[in-house]
Amino acid sequence: MLKYIPIVVLILFFAGCTSQKEITKTNSEADHHEKKITKSLKDDALNHFIDGSIDEAKEDFAAAILEYQDALSIDPKPGIYYALGKNYLYLNKLSLALANSKKAVELDSSEIEYYNLLSDVYVAANQFDSAAVVLNRIISLDSSDVSSYYRLARIYENQKPLKAIETYNKITSIIGPDWSVLIHVAELYASLGDYKNAAASIKTLITLDPSNINLEKLLSEYYLKANMYDEAMKTVDDVIASVPDDLDARERKAQIYIAMNKWKDAASEYSFILAQPKVSFDRKIRIGASYFNRSLSDSTLLPIAKKIFQTIDKDTANWQVKMYLGAIAINEKQDSIAINNFKEATQLANWNVEAWVRLGGLYFDNHKYNEAIKVMNEAIKSFPEDFRVNLILGLALSQSGKSSDAETYLKKAVELDSTDVNALSAYGYTLSQLKQNDAAIIYLNKALQISPNDINLLGTLGLIFDTEHKWKECDSIYSKALSLDSSNALINNNFAYSLSERGIKLDEALRMSETALKAEPENSAYLDTMGWIYFKMGKYIEAEKYVQKALAVGGDKSDELEHLGDIEFKLGNKDKAKETWQKAYDLDKSNLELKSKIEKGEL
Repeated sequence: MLKYIPIVVLILFFAGCTSQKEITKTNSEADHHEKKITKSLKDDALNHFIDGSIDEAKEDFAAAILEYQDALSIDPKPGIYYALGKNYLYLNKLSLALANSKKAVELDSSEIEYYNLLSDVYVAANQFDSAAVVLNRIISLDSSDVSSYYRLARIYENQKPLKAIETYNKITSIIGPDWSVLIHVAELYASLGDYKNAAASIKTLITLDPSNINLEKLLSEYYLKANMYDEAMKTVDDVIASVPDDLDARERKAQIYIAMNKWKDAASEYSFILAQPKVSFDRKIRIGASYFNRSLSDSTLLPIAKKIFQTIDKDTANWQVKMYLGAIAINEKQDSIAINNFKEATQLANWNVEAWVRLGGLYFDNHKYNEAIKVMNEAIKSFPEDFRVNLILGLALSQSGKSSDAETYLKKAVELDSTDVNALSAYGYTLSQLKQNDAAIIYLNKALQISPNDINLLGTLGLIFDTEHKWKECDSIYSKALSLDSSNALINNNFAYSLSERGIKLDEALRMSETALKAEPENSAYLDTMGWIYFKMGKYIEAEKYVQKALAVGGDKSDELEHLGDIEFKLGNKDKAKETWQKAYDLDKSNLELKSKIEKGEL
């Protein structure tokens, strides 16, 4: 059976005839054309139009277009242009759809349906600004057209969310609170980070559906994100009062406590969740992991993390649980328990390197280098060829001052991935600590080829050139680093000290030292540099003040004590100078130049 002929199409055809007559009253050429169309031709046009409507109802849009074109050739009415535009849109021929829908609007600018079609074509062509202009025109013709407001709001959502909210609010002012409108407004406010207004929209929604628990949960989430903790807690407590076993609400309450930095209060909610038999293992692990991670900066939470993982461990033998229990044991300095847990973890999942990498990396990032070394020493037994295991272990050893041990693993890391900047730079730095400066320079230069503007790399390389007395290269590297970051405290200090040691450009060195101290006024090394520059300038009183402050801030260091001895000698305090040199030598008996000063009693 044929589909019915859309009655609106026929109405628009006849309306087009009427309106066309009104429009053409002022157009003599069109009026003349109107007179030439006989009743027979008008009937032919109508028949083609009806046949086109039948084809359109059968979804034979190409045939419909041919009939509409025949009708149009006889009687060019806006309703026929509208029908053509609609069928071209069905076939996704957007340029022809646009041309015909524009023509329909041009011939009859009062017909809302023509504007609707035109806006649809613009949307299909992704010309959203143009579609918005058309919809605003419809609204100017009929300010109560809720459908147009709604379509306009959806267009605004992606590009102009504030305009979308304004438009949705207009809909609300016309029809009152509406679920679909309010949920859109809440989502838009949330996307803008305006959680307070998002919560207000959800609160209005709840008045429409007061028994909707999911809305209450969403409201508590928005309150939480808006830092409205009291409101969030009251809302989630209402949910729990209605459904005491709602685990999502319990976890939300725990999250509110955590946001308020009340981790111990949150633990009671998590304990309730963990006690439920249907709680997933992943959820339990996530809860425990959050407490373990937090315990790295707040040791008072370590017992809670331990209790959580011990509770999980009673129900299942899982490598992740053993890993965390091992890490907790390390923090508690129970190394034997830690090793046993790590061994169990490797037995349960000897294939899984990710656990080791995550845990070792976590320790390293939190500057817990000894713990990272213990963990990765276990990992390296199972994964000797893994780049990350070698890198983390090498980095942790290097940061702990164990350069000789670090060299082995960092070398392996570089062999496994010769393009990794971290591995290359760490290996180069470690080689420099081992006095293998030529090799260190090679690897640091390789790293710089990959990351030429890395300030830390440049600083390390400059320090090595300084040690090697390669002054031209040293000054060039430090100058490049300062061109990238003129306020970098470490580069300013190291460059200033290098110049002072050579006794050159002391005014420039003093300026750089001042920059370093401005950034870190209590850094003992930077204070010593300033004192040494004044010493080289012959300003011994100023020099003494800064070096003494360096020792007061950082404690006794051999090089700084030696500097103070040199200053005292220049101030004429030779006995005191010799005494200070001796204290410096006691801290570093490899310093033969210092030994000579003591024996001679002079510089």
